[in-house]
Amino acid sequence: MNLQRLFARKDIKKLIEEAGTGNTLKRTLTTTNLVALGIGAIVGTGIFVITGQAAAEYAGPALTISFVISALACVFAGLCYAELAAMIPVSGSVYSYSYATIGEFIAWFIGWDLILEYMFACSTVAVGWSGYMNNLLASIGFIIPPHLAQSTLEHTKDGWFFTGSIINFPAMFIIAILTTFHLLGTKNSAKLNNIMVVVKVAVVLLFIGFGLSYIDTTNWIPYIPENTGEFGHFGWSGIFRGAAVVFFAYIGFDALSTTAQEAINPQKTMPRGILISLAICVVLYIAVTAIMTGIVPYYELGVDAPVALAIDRTDGALSWISPLIKLGAIVGMTSVLLVMLLGQARIYYAISRDHLLPSFLCKVTKKGVPRNAQIIAGVISGLVAGIFPLHSLAEMVSVGTLLAFAIVCFAIIFLRKAQPDLQRPFKVPLVPFIPIMGATICLIQIAALPMTTILRLVGWAAIGIIIYFIYGIKNSKLNKI
Repeated sequence: MNLQRLFARKDIKKLIEEAGTGNTLKRTLTTTNLVALGIGAIVGTGIFVITGQAAAEYAGPALTISFVISALACVFAGLCYAELAAMIPVSGSVYSYSYATIGEFIAWFIGWDLILEYMFACSTVAVGWSGYMNNLLASIGFIIPPHLAQSTLEHTKDGWFFTGSIINFPAMFIIAILTTFHLLGTKNSAKLNNIMVVVKVAVVLLFIGFGLSYIDTTNWIPYIPENTGEFGHFGWSGIFRGAAVVFFAYIGFDALSTTAQEAINPQKTMPRGILISLAICVVLYIAVTAIMTGIVPYYELGVDAPVALAIDRTDGALSWISPLIKLGAIVGMTSVLLVMLLGQARIYYAISRDHLLPSFLCKVTKKGVPRNAQIIAGVISGLVAGIFPLHSLAEMVSVGTLLAFAIVCFAIIFLRKAQPDLQRPFKVPLVPFIPIMGATICLIQIAALPMTTILRLVGWAAIGIIIYFIYGIKNSKLNKI
């Protein structure tokens, strides 16, 4: 086999020209839209669900340190994303960047990883949404039967087993609704997302503002719970595992970069959108985690709605906020799911545009919507959300995201040496220090995840490699030029 063929690269100028010709995606997103999309994708299931589970199972009150570790990786990776998104303003995120900088095989590998990342991200958010919706409906006396509101499968250290539930219907329902909405056009989706972002940020600020008065500092002692004797369960290993799990929360700016082809003046608006949304969300996550673990002992937070639990533990003093928190969480996760579904479809669109996946996935409507890709994204995510449990889904999202971020960091170093004369509207400072630090922290967090999660990633990658050599390499558009 010709190894040179595997590492053939797309010319960046031609890639940008292709993105602007024919029946393609429309540039309708402003800096405000992009910041809102970033916040919309970041503030959701991570802050309303994953924080509680990660505190209860891995890091305790020291989850705030976990968020700082993840935030450092995100700042470093975010700078790298900003350089690439400004330089290569097309859809497809890391897939497109890799195709233009490293080569086709690596691009396919990372594209396949992104499919995993977004598929499980959509499903994770939908399952979290289902938990809060069931909680809210139960508070007004409407009970969804358990066999229609829980995952079909569950996973413990003893393996997989059936729960007795038929399907998680609410999780599938919300995915179906938002997929339908996306088919109406990206501009409409952005407007809806802007409204939902305002609502959920207001609710988070309400929780922070009023929750401060109900912190019991004894709940922060010990701040770093003693390790149980098992790696990843409390102690410093738990902090690093917690950082890897909550890394799921920061997937938003990757989703943001998938919309580069729909951004107005992306050379300026993409870096701003990525870095501003990231800065806002890091502060919100750390504040909410500190307050939540201050109100409720960390070991009690492993529930579907930990923020709502914290409100309920104020002895009725904040009972008036409880419905708002639950509603805000639902709105927040809806906006995350809206952006994740958008990003997943754009990944399918970008890969199929290069004929590494069937070309029917890059068909675009007159409104600029990749209809077939959007429908496929909704169907697959809906099925996964209906069948699998939250914690297994979240871990798969984190490992896929961490790998993608590490590759972006390495791509910056490679591209600076291989193509130093390329126009860079935004440049990462202190290269190679910042990319190396970003990649290193991401790889350390991958190593901290459960081995079963890493093995699932390896299995997924093996399937992707088989598909590439059976289908992709033969149909590649670049291979036929």
